[in-house]
Amino acid sequence: MAVLLGPRSIRARATLTTVMIFAVVLGIGALTTSLSLRARTLNQAVESVASAARHTSDLVDKGQVGRSLTSTKQVADLQVVDVDGRVIAASPTVRGQPPLTGARPADGDTRVDKVSCSTSPQGERLCSIIVGLQRSNSPYGNVMIYAAAPAPAVLTGHALEIMLAGLALVLLALLGWGTWWAVGRTLEPVERIRREMSEITAFDLSRRMPVPGNENEIAELTESINATLERLERAVENQRRFTSDASHELRTPLTGLRTKLELALADPEIDDPATTMRSALHDAERLQAIVNDLLLLARLDAGVQDEPETIRLAELVTDEIRRHPSRHKTTTHLDPGVVVKGNRLQLSRLLVNLLANAERHAVKEVEIRVGREGDDAVMEVVDDGLGIPPENHEKVFERFMRLDSARSRDAGGSGLGLPIARDIASAHRGTLRVTNSADGRGARLTLRLPISTDAPV
Repeated sequence: MAVLLGPRSIRARATLTTVMIFAVVLGIGALTTSLSLRARTLNQAVESVASAARHTSDLVDKGQVGRSLTSTKQVADLQVVDVDGRVIAASPTVRGQPPLTGARPADGDTRVDKVSCSTSPQGERLCSIIVGLQRSNSPYGNVMIYAAAPAPAVLTGHALEIMLAGLALVLLALLGWGTWWAVGRTLEPVERIRREMSEITAFDLSRRMPVPGNENEIAELTESINATLERLERAVENQRRFTSDASHELRTPLTGLRTKLELALADPEIDDPATTMRSALHDAERLQAIVNDLLLLARLDAGVQDEPETIRLAELVTDEIRRHPSRHKTTTHLDPGVVVKGNRLQLSRLLVNLLANAERHAVKEVEIRVGREGDDAVMEVVDDGLGIPPENHEKVFERFMRLDSARSRDAGGSGLGLPIARDIASAHRGTLRVTNSADGRGARLTLRLPISTDAPV
């Protein structure tokens, strides 16, 4: 069983992702701000204490330091300490106390900065900033001037971090709510489309999605869905009609076959058994032809294609005419250099279907032309029959379509020959169309296929 590691909805995922990203950004920003403010506050406090230490150092250099030093508002503690650690002078707050610190500058330096922290009896953490200046040649000898002041509260506690964390949480909450609302508004048309689509069934494909007025991705998605529904509705309708027609076509020879067999069994002496069997065989062959056509159509609809091979159309036409001689005069105009790539068996079936169609409807002559027009290989099969009315040029490619009696399937056609031929042409990236002959008699079926660029030598 799959384990869900996060929210399933796009809305929740977008909100969570946005909040997480900005949480990292705000965390880094808060940390940077905290460090920057602490450093700036510390520098300002140290500089203030150092300023008081320098002022006292000037007094030491002039020998104007008595036992008492005057503290300031910013700096409460001042001391002058000799090299032996004795306090020479101090401000009232630290008078009589030991030196503030024993820290002294490193070699080559005259100043030392230090932050000293301790814990009060009440458990409060107290920190002080201490700046020490060394004067080696003062009237009092080698002395250290120490100035100290309480460290600002921002340096001793976590109030700044708590404040920044609270501000970040408020911003993240507002951002999360805003993202949730914005994504919800964006996905509202998608949810509406989902509800509409859930109500559409195979028995009612006429419904369409309302297209938003603004031109955006949702509108394009809706238009694509509507186009898909239209194609699906057309395909389902064609499938229903095809199933109905196929059932009728199969039922007719089956009924005739069963009737003949039942009559032969009921009274064997009425008909010659050989005649009955020949008639039954004819019906069985018709059934087999229809089933084979249906299987081929199913294969073409599924897009199943074998490895293409190079085919010379002139040779293909010559071979098929030799295999299927016509009862009419057959005239050919073949360009031997026209080469295509495809499935030989399927293209042979296409040509046989076109020839069979012309054979049924021709009066005296069938003409076949193979040539080249631009990048297309063109094959035409023309008969001198009654032709096809322009309004029926596309109908003849519909499966099991019946036209007028002049071009009916009473002569043995299954009604699938031309539809199969067009499907084969489409599978080879080509076209098959009907036009009438220039003299107004007969039908011209024109096949166009892409010319092969790697013709054999």
